[in-house]
Amino acid sequence: MSPSSLLAPEMQVAVRLAREAGTLLLDHLRRGLTVEHKTSADDPVTAADREASALILAGLHAAFPDDALLSEEETDDDRRLEHRRVWIVDPIDGTKEFTTGSPDFAVSIGLAASGEAVLGVVYAPATDELFAGAVGAGVTKNGKAAGFSARPDYVISVSGTEYRRELHRQGLPGLAPSGSIALKLARIAAGEADATFTMSPRSEWDVCAGDALVRASGGLLRRRDGRPIRYNGQRPHIEQGIIGGRPEAVAWLETELAARGLPTAHLGLTPGDPAWAVLDPADQAALAAEPGVYVRHAGGRALALLVVDPLSREVRRASGDPFHLERLTRDVTRALGPLGSGAPVPAARP
Repeated sequence: MSPSSLLAPEMQVAVRLAREAGTLLLDHLRRGLTVEHKTSADDPVTAADREASALILAGLHAAFPDDALLSEEETDDDRRLEHRRVWIVDPIDGTKEFTTGSPDFAVSIGLAASGEAVLGVVYAPATDELFAGAVGAGVTKNGKAAGFSARPDYVISVSGTEYRRELHRQGLPGLAPSGSIALKLARIAAGEADATFTMSPRSEWDVCAGDALVRASGGLLRRRDGRPIRYNGQRPHIEQGIIGGRPEAVAWLETELAARGLPTAHLGLTPGDPAWAVLDPADQAALAAEPGVYVRHAGGRALALLVVDPLSREVRRASGDPFHLERLTRDVTRALGPLGSGAPVPAARP
Protein backbone atom coordinates (compact mmCIF):
# COMPACT_ATOMS: atom_id res chain seq x y z
CA MET A 1 0.00 0.00 0.00
CA SER A 2 1.42 3.38 -1.02
CA PRO A 3 2.03 6.28 1.40
CA SER A 4 -0.64 8.18 -0.51
CA SER A 5 -3.32 5.62 0.23
CA LEU A 6 -2.12 5.11 3.80
CA LEU A 7 -2.63 8.79 4.62
CA ALA A 8 -5.59 9.48 2.33
CA PRO A 9 -8.10 9.87 5.20
CA GLU A 10 -5.76 12.24 7.04
CA MET A 11 -5.23 14.31 3.90
CA GLN A 12 -8.95 14.54 3.20
CA VAL A 13 -9.72 15.77 6.72
CA ALA A 14 -6.80 18.23 6.83
CA VAL A 15 -7.77 19.76 3.47
CA ARG A 16 -11.38 20.16 4.55
CA LEU A 17 -10.44 21.76 7.86
CA ALA A 18 -7.91 24.11 6.25
CA ARG A 19 -10.55 25.38 3.86
CA GLU A 20 -13.14 25.75 6.62
CA ALA A 21 -10.64 27.68 8.76
CA GLY A 22 -9.77 29.85 5.77
CA THR A 23 -13.44 30.74 5.28
CA LEU A 24 -13.64 31.68 8.95
CA LEU A 25 -10.58 33.94 8.63
CA LEU A 26 -11.94 35.76 5.59
CA ASP A 27 -15.23 36.29 7.44
CA HIS A 28 -13.32 37.90 10.32
CA LEU A 29 -11.54 40.19 7.86
CA ARG A 30 -14.85 41.30 6.39
CA ARG A 31 -16.28 42.04 9.84
CA GLY A 32 -13.14 43.79 11.15
CA LEU A 33 -10.46 42.69 13.59
CA THR A 34 -9.58 43.49 17.17
CA VAL A 35 -5.85 42.95 17.52
CA GLU A 36 -4.06 42.04 20.76
CA HIS A 37 -0.38 41.34 21.31
CA LYS A 38 1.37 38.49 23.09
CA THR A 39 4.95 39.59 23.74
CA SER A 40 5.39 42.67 21.54
CA ALA A 41 3.96 44.64 18.64
CA ASP A 42 5.63 42.07 16.36
CA ASP A 43 3.59 39.25 17.93
CA PRO A 44 -0.14 39.94 17.35
CA VAL A 45 -3.09 37.64 18.00
CA THR A 46 -6.78 37.95 17.20
CA ALA A 47 -10.04 36.19 17.98
CA ALA A 48 -9.76 34.69 14.50
CA ASP A 49 -6.57 32.84 15.53
CA ARG A 50 -8.35 31.27 18.49
CA GLU A 51 -11.55 30.41 16.64
CA ALA A 52 -9.71 28.86 13.71
CA SER A 53 -7.58 26.84 16.12
CA ALA A 54 -10.67 25.55 17.96
CA LEU A 55 -12.32 24.59 14.66
CA ILE A 56 -9.29 22.69 13.39
CA LEU A 57 -8.53 20.87 16.64
CA ALA A 58 -12.15 19.83 17.14
CA GLY A 59 -12.23 18.40 13.62
CA LEU A 60 -8.94 16.56 14.02
CA HIS A 61 -9.93 15.10 17.39
CA ALA A 62 -13.26 13.89 16.01
CA ALA A 63 -11.58 12.20 13.05
CA PHE A 64 -8.44 10.87 14.80
CA PRO A 65 -9.17 10.61 18.55
CA ASP A 66 -6.00 8.61 19.24
CA ASP A 67 -3.68 11.32 17.88
CA ALA A 68 -2.18 14.15 19.95
CA LEU A 69 -2.76 17.80 19.12
CA LEU A 70 -0.47 20.83 19.32
CA SER A 71 -1.52 24.34 18.32
CA GLU A 72 0.11 27.73 18.77
CA GLU A 73 -3.12 29.10 20.23
CA GLU A 74 -3.90 26.36 22.78
CA THR A 75 -2.46 25.46 26.17
CA ASP A 76 0.16 22.80 25.68
CA ASP A 77 -0.33 19.38 27.27
CA ASP A 78 2.67 17.17 28.02
CA ARG A 79 0.53 14.08 27.42
CA ARG A 80 1.15 14.60 23.72
CA LEU A 81 4.71 13.35 24.33
CA GLU A 82 3.29 9.85 24.88
CA HIS A 83 1.88 9.74 21.34
CA ARG A 84 3.63 8.59 18.17
CA ARG A 85 1.47 10.86 16.00
CA VAL A 86 0.78 14.52 16.68
CA TRP A 87 -1.07 17.08 14.58
CA ILE A 88 0.81 20.39 14.69
CA VAL A 89 -1.30 23.41 13.79
CA ASP A 90 -0.83 27.11 13.20
CA PRO A 91 -4.31 28.50 12.52
CA ILE A 92 -2.81 31.70 11.09
CA ASP A 93 0.83 31.62 10.13
CA GLY A 94 1.53 35.26 9.35
CA THR A 95 -0.87 36.91 11.79
CA LYS A 96 0.93 40.25 11.34
CA GLU A 97 0.20 40.11 7.61
CA PHE A 98 -3.38 39.02 8.35
CA THR A 99 -3.94 42.06 10.55
CA THR A 100 -2.35 44.54 8.15
CA GLY A 101 -4.22 43.58 4.99
CA SER A 102 -1.51 41.53 3.30
CA PRO A 103 -2.63 38.29 1.60
CA ASP A 104 0.58 36.60 2.78
CA PHE A 105 -0.89 34.48 5.59
CA ALA A 106 -1.88 30.83 5.71
CA VAL A 107 -3.58 28.06 7.63
CA SER A 108 -0.97 25.40 8.40
CA ILE A 109 -1.88 21.82 9.39
CA GLY A 110 0.94 19.28 9.73
CA LEU A 111 1.14 15.71 10.92
CA ALA A 112 4.32 14.38 12.55
CA ALA A 113 4.96 10.71 13.27
CA SER A 114 7.83 9.49 15.45
CA GLY A 115 9.30 13.00 15.37
CA GLU A 116 9.23 13.50 11.58
CA ALA A 117 6.90 15.65 9.48
CA VAL A 118 4.95 13.29 7.19
CA LEU A 119 1.93 15.25 5.92
CA GLY A 120 1.24 18.91 5.32
CA VAL A 121 -1.61 21.12 4.18
CA VAL A 122 -1.02 24.87 3.79
CA TYR A 123 -3.92 27.04 2.64
CA ALA A 124 -3.68 30.73 1.70
CA PRO A 125 -7.32 31.85 1.89
CA ALA A 126 -6.77 35.35 0.52
CA THR A 127 -5.50 33.91 -2.78
CA ASP A 128 -7.30 30.54 -2.59
CA GLU A 129 -4.08 28.54 -2.91
CA LEU A 130 -4.08 25.12 -1.30
CA PHE A 131 -0.88 23.08 -1.08
CA ALA A 132 -1.10 19.48 0.07
CA GLY A 133 1.39 16.64 0.25
CA ALA A 134 2.70 13.63 2.09
CA VAL A 135 6.20 12.18 2.18
CA GLY A 136 6.41 9.53 -0.51
CA ALA A 137 3.29 10.80 -2.28
CA GLY A 138 4.31 14.15 -3.79
CA VAL A 139 2.72 17.59 -3.65
CA THR A 140 -0.31 19.20 -5.25
CA LYS A 141 -1.34 22.81 -5.61
CA ASN A 142 -5.09 23.27 -5.95
CA GLY A 143 -5.35 19.60 -6.87
CA LYS A 144 -2.70 19.61 -9.61
CA ALA A 145 0.67 17.88 -9.27
CA ALA A 146 3.51 20.24 -8.40
CA GLY A 147 7.20 19.96 -7.62
CA PHE A 148 10.56 21.67 -7.45
CA SER A 149 11.67 24.14 -10.08
CA ALA A 150 14.75 23.49 -12.21
CA ARG A 151 15.65 27.18 -12.59
CA PRO A 152 19.42 27.84 -12.54
CA ASP A 153 19.17 31.19 -10.72
CA TYR A 154 17.78 30.44 -7.31
CA VAL A 155 14.92 32.35 -5.70
CA ILE A 156 15.55 32.57 -1.94
CA SER A 157 12.39 33.26 0.04
CA VAL A 158 13.18 35.16 3.25
CA SER A 159 11.38 36.84 6.13
CA GLY A 160 10.15 40.30 5.25
CA THR A 161 11.00 41.43 8.78
CA GLU A 162 14.55 40.05 8.63
CA TYR A 163 14.98 41.53 5.16
CA ARG A 164 13.99 45.02 6.32
CA ARG A 165 16.15 44.90 9.44
CA GLU A 166 19.39 43.55 8.01
CA LEU A 167 19.27 41.16 5.04
CA HIS A 168 18.82 43.96 2.52
CA ARG A 169 22.43 45.02 3.23
CA GLN A 170 24.06 41.69 2.51
CA GLY A 171 24.14 41.52 -1.27
CA LEU A 172 22.80 37.97 -1.28
CA PRO A 173 21.30 37.34 -4.75
CA GLY A 174 17.77 36.15 -5.41
CA LEU A 175 16.14 37.31 -2.17
CA ALA A 176 12.34 37.42 -2.18
CA PRO A 177 10.94 38.74 1.13
CA SER A 178 7.49 37.65 2.33
CA GLY A 179 5.52 36.84 5.47
CA SER A 180 4.30 33.33 6.37
CA ILE A 181 7.10 30.74 6.67
CA ALA A 182 4.56 27.96 6.09
CA LEU A 183 3.60 29.58 2.79
CA LYS A 184 7.27 30.05 1.86
CA LEU A 185 7.91 26.34 2.32
CA ALA A 186 4.74 25.39 0.43
CA ARG A 187 5.72 27.56 -2.52
CA ILE A 188 9.22 26.11 -2.53
CA ALA A 189 7.71 22.62 -2.62
CA ALA A 190 5.59 23.70 -5.60
CA GLY A 191 8.53 25.22 -7.49
CA GLU A 192 7.71 28.90 -6.96
CA ALA A 193 10.94 29.49 -5.00
CA ASP A 194 13.99 27.33 -4.29
CA ALA A 195 15.19 27.72 -0.72
CA THR A 196 14.69 29.66 2.49
CA PHE A 197 16.53 30.41 5.71
CA THR A 198 15.96 32.38 8.90
CA MET A 199 18.22 34.05 11.40
CA SER A 200 15.66 33.91 14.22
CA PRO A 201 14.28 30.70 15.74
CA ARG A 202 10.93 29.24 14.74
CA SER A 203 8.41 26.97 16.47
CA GLU A 204 7.16 23.54 15.44
CA TRP A 205 3.77 24.89 14.39
CA ASP A 206 5.44 27.38 12.04
CA VAL A 207 7.15 24.75 9.92
CA CYS A 208 5.76 21.22 10.39
CA ALA A 209 3.31 21.32 7.48
CA GLY A 210 5.77 23.13 5.21
CA ASP A 211 8.53 20.71 6.17
CA ALA A 212 6.34 17.78 5.10
CA LEU A 213 5.61 19.49 1.77
CA VAL A 214 9.29 20.19 1.06
CA ARG A 215 10.19 16.60 1.96
CA ALA A 216 7.34 15.33 -0.22
CA SER A 217 8.97 17.14 -3.17
CA GLY A 218 12.35 15.56 -2.38
CA GLY A 219 13.89 18.40 -0.38
CA LEU A 220 15.03 19.04 3.16
CA LEU A 221 14.56 21.35 6.11
CA ARG A 222 16.98 21.48 9.02
CA ARG A 223 18.50 23.67 11.69
CA ARG A 224 21.14 26.20 10.67
CA ASP A 225 23.80 24.15 12.49
CA GLY A 226 23.02 21.16 10.24
CA ARG A 227 21.12 19.07 12.76
CA PRO A 228 17.68 17.68 11.90
CA ILE A 229 14.41 19.13 13.14
CA ARG A 230 12.52 16.72 15.40
CA TYR A 231 8.87 17.30 16.22
CA ASN A 232 6.79 16.80 19.37
CA GLY A 233 9.56 18.01 21.64
CA GLN A 234 9.20 18.87 25.32
CA ARG A 235 9.36 22.53 24.30
CA PRO A 236 7.88 22.79 20.82
CA HIS A 237 10.40 25.37 19.67
CA ILE A 238 13.36 25.10 17.31
CA GLU A 239 16.01 26.96 19.25
CA GLN A 240 17.79 28.44 16.23
CA GLY A 241 17.32 29.55 12.65
CA ILE A 242 16.41 27.06 9.93
CA ILE A 243 17.36 26.41 6.30
CA GLY A 244 15.69 24.29 3.65
CA GLY A 245 14.45 23.73 0.11
CA ARG A 246 15.84 22.07 -3.04
CA PRO A 247 18.97 20.18 -1.96
CA GLU A 248 21.24 21.84 -4.53
CA ALA A 249 19.86 25.29 -3.69
CA VAL A 250 20.38 24.66 0.03
CA ALA A 251 24.00 23.61 -0.57
CA TRP A 252 24.65 26.81 -2.52
CA LEU A 253 22.85 28.92 0.08
CA GLU A 254 24.82 27.50 3.00
CA THR A 255 28.08 28.43 1.24
CA GLU A 256 26.80 31.97 0.61
CA LEU A 257 25.64 32.42 4.23
CA ALA A 258 29.00 31.25 5.56
CA ALA A 259 30.90 33.56 3.20
CA ARG A 260 28.87 36.56 4.37
CA GLY A 261 28.91 35.61 8.06
CA LEU A 262 25.13 35.92 8.37
CA PRO A 263 24.15 35.30 11.97
CA THR A 264 21.65 33.08 13.69
CA ALA A 265 20.38 32.97 17.25
CA HIS A 266 20.55 29.91 19.48
CA LEU A 267 18.18 29.96 22.45
CA GLY A 268 18.63 27.71 25.46
CA LEU A 269 22.23 26.94 24.54
CA THR A 270 23.83 23.92 26.25
CA PRO A 271 27.37 22.49 26.26
CA GLY A 272 26.16 19.75 23.91
CA ASP A 273 25.19 22.19 21.14
CA PRO A 274 27.65 23.03 18.34
CA ALA A 275 27.18 26.76 19.01
CA TRP A 276 28.64 26.31 22.51
CA ALA A 277 32.05 26.53 20.82
CA VAL A 278 31.46 30.22 19.94
CA LEU A 279 31.72 31.15 23.65
CA ASP A 280 35.15 31.95 24.97
CA PRO A 281 36.66 29.37 27.35
CA ALA A 282 35.93 31.45 30.47
CA ASP A 283 32.24 31.71 29.56
CA GLN A 284 32.08 28.01 28.73
CA ALA A 285 33.29 27.22 32.23
CA ALA A 286 31.12 29.83 33.97
CA LEU A 287 27.89 29.11 32.09
CA ALA A 288 27.98 25.31 31.82
CA ALA A 289 25.34 24.89 34.53
CA GLU A 290 23.17 27.85 33.49
CA PRO A 291 19.74 26.85 32.09
CA GLY A 292 19.11 30.16 30.30
CA VAL A 293 21.98 30.93 27.92
CA TYR A 294 21.07 32.70 24.67
CA VAL A 295 23.52 33.68 21.95
CA ARG A 296 23.56 35.28 18.51
CA HIS A 297 26.58 34.16 16.55
CA ALA A 298 28.25 34.03 13.16
CA GLY A 299 31.60 32.97 11.77
CA GLY A 300 32.49 30.98 14.87
CA ARG A 301 32.13 33.87 17.32
CA ALA A 302 29.47 35.21 19.64
CA LEU A 303 27.95 38.54 18.56
CA ALA A 304 25.62 38.93 21.54
CA LEU A 305 24.98 36.99 24.73
CA LEU A 306 22.09 36.96 27.20
CA VAL A 307 21.87 34.95 30.39
CA VAL A 308 18.27 34.92 31.66
CA ASP A 309 16.60 33.14 34.55
CA PRO A 310 14.02 31.00 32.70
CA LEU A 311 11.46 31.23 35.53
CA SER A 312 11.64 34.86 36.64
CA ARG A 313 12.92 36.10 33.24
CA GLU A 314 15.38 38.31 35.09
CA VAL A 315 18.43 39.16 32.98
CA ARG A 316 21.63 38.12 34.70
CA ARG A 317 23.97 39.19 31.93
CA ALA A 318 23.74 41.08 28.65
CA SER A 319 26.80 41.64 26.50
CA GLY A 320 27.89 42.08 22.92
CA ASP A 321 27.38 44.34 19.94
CA PRO A 322 24.30 46.58 20.54
CA PHE A 323 22.82 45.86 17.10
CA HIS A 324 22.96 42.10 17.58
CA LEU A 325 21.98 42.35 21.24
CA GLU A 326 18.77 44.07 20.21
CA ARG A 327 17.97 41.27 17.75
CA LEU A 328 18.76 38.60 20.31
CA THR A 329 16.61 40.36 22.91
CA ARG A 330 13.68 40.33 20.48
CA ASP A 331 14.09 36.60 19.89
CA VAL A 332 14.33 35.79 23.60
CA THR A 333 11.35 38.01 24.42
CA ARG A 334 9.27 36.26 21.80
CA ALA A 335 10.21 32.87 23.23
CA LEU A 336 9.91 33.68 26.95
CA GLY A 337 7.74 36.79 27.21
CA PRO A 338 8.80 40.24 28.46
CA LEU A 339 12.14 40.19 30.25
CA GLY A 340 12.62 41.51 33.76
CA SER A 341 15.01 44.04 35.21
CA GLY A 342 18.42 44.20 33.66
CA ALA A 343 17.10 43.70 30.17
CA PRO A 344 19.28 45.52 27.65
CA VAL A 345 17.96 48.72 26.15
CA PRO A 346 17.27 48.00 22.46
CA ALA A 347 19.53 49.78 20.01
CA ALA A 348 17.98 52.26 17.62
CA ARG A 349 16.63 50.61 14.50
CA PRO A 350 18.81 51.12 11.44
